[in-house]
Amino acid sequence: MIFTFIGRDKPGHLDTRLSNRPAHVEYLNKLNASGKLKFAGPLLGDDGKPAGSLVALEVASREEAESILAADPYAKAGLFESTELHAWNWLFNNPEA
Repeated sequence: MIFTFIGRDKPGHLDTRLSNRPAHVEYLNKLNASGKLKFAGPLLGDDGKPAGSLVALEVASREEAESILAADPYAKAGLFESTELHAWNWLFNNPEA
């Protein structure tokens, strides 16, 4: 099942995002190599700067998705003001369809 994660950064925490970005990207690269990462990227604010994250994972359960997301360096650094996790059905433009 695919789960989508939306994390909104705490206001004024761009430095936290930038300082943890190398570890975050390394973490996502490992997830990608394992086949669990479907897609990911930053959400942008009106100023064009990163303001959050969008991550889609293909995993067996919600608990597995929660565990993976909790281990992300951004989450460990306390970057997010709010988070959402949803099961998701990739209906349109799914490259595997």
